[in-house]
Amino acid sequence: MFFERPESGEIAVLVHIDFHDQADNHGPEEFVELAISAGADPVAVVTGSRQKPDSKFFVGTGKLQEIKDLVHREEAQVVLFDHALSPSQERNLEAELKCRVLDRTGLILDIFAQRARTHEGKLQVELAQLQHMSTRLIRGWTHLERQKGGIGMRGPGETQLETDRRLLRERIKAIQKRLEKVNSQRDQSRRARSRSDVPTISLVGYTNAGKSTLFNQATGADVYAADQLFATLDPTLRRLDIEQVGTVVLADTVGFIRKLPHRLVKAFQATLKESAEANLLLHVVDAADVNRDENISDVEEVLEEIGANEIPTLRVFNKIDAMPTGEARIDRDEQGNPVRVWVSAREGTGIELLEQAIAELLSDEIVKETIVLPATQGRLRAMLFEQGGVKGESYDESGQSVLELCLPRKDYLQILARVGMSEEQIQAA
Repeated sequence: MFFERPESGEIAVLVHIDFHDQADNHGPEEFVELAISAGADPVAVVTGSRQKPDSKFFVGTGKLQEIKDLVHREEAQVVLFDHALSPSQERNLEAELKCRVLDRTGLILDIFAQRARTHEGKLQVELAQLQHMSTRLIRGWTHLERQKGGIGMRGPGETQLETDRRLLRERIKAIQKRLEKVNSQRDQSRRARSRSDVPTISLVGYTNAGKSTLFNQATGADVYAADQLFATLDPTLRRLDIEQVGTVVLADTVGFIRKLPHRLVKAFQATLKESAEANLLLHVVDAADVNRDENISDVEEVLEEIGANEIPTLRVFNKIDAMPTGEARIDRDEQGNPVRVWVSAREGTGIELLEQAIAELLSDEIVKETIVLPATQGRLRAMLFEQGGVKGESYDESGQSVLELCLPRKDYLQILARVGMSEEQIQAA
């Protein structure tokens, strides 16, 4: 296998094994990209197939010898497995290969640690790293696993390993408390946006699908964007004016990936909540990727895990400039509603079509109309003002109140229900 090598980095041997009982086997190409994103210099990729993982070394003795020979010949500093290894398997492999061994979860955690920029992002990554590390502490303290007995050897009552575990638990608790505070602040911000009737649109998608580039193109922001996995970790929010809808908040979030470690999903729960509570999801897809359908499925699995699978979703097929017959367009369902938009975020092609599709989808959720209320409907008028849904008021010749409304339809219907009215009973101006 040939791949572009970075100018510097730790020399790494990569291991990718297909298992006969797994239907979702994929090639090692994405794992090579992950390794390079982490700063590794991959010199070889070891592939193979097995019925099931070996309990001691994960791979068989023949494959283990092949890896050992490559490590010796290439003077590799680390061996990366495209799989989840148990702590004992990592220990056994390190003892046999005489170098560091890292599994897929550890590699992704390392990339996240490099890319986190905000205080919240760093806390989330550290939490996931500590939780991952807590099961692997024994590797560094095998000479202190047991307390020795005998005269002069009794005490001190706590081994170094137990001390480290206790310190880790305390640090994890401290980080969780700080993240709870950050989460509370995010909830307050979301509630404030909800009260001001500002719809939220969240960008989701497989990592490196072009979310940040699309975000920059749509909002004029300057979010870091690069052709690499997990270029963006920290959520960024910007206001965007959409014709027929008004002001919306666009949120750029962390990208997803195949077999995303559960610890990371849990650690980034507060960040991902931006997606779980959005009014609309823009599922950005790399249209030119040969694994496009599999990537869509993987993203939908994560959305279901965070409780965002019921939110209205518009698929944005990006990178049409990399397709031989790509053209900007809107695909619609049988009812005429937009379901897919084809764009090129890098070239800026199709952005106006994307905004048109967003306006169509959000217009059904927002009431933007002018109504006439007689003086007898003072309670309804007061409730509309209290909700913040009145953008302007004037009076007609007969003294009736003419209100310009802009508020979520669900709030409008709730107010009407409280006064015992329906939309049909309201007089339009």
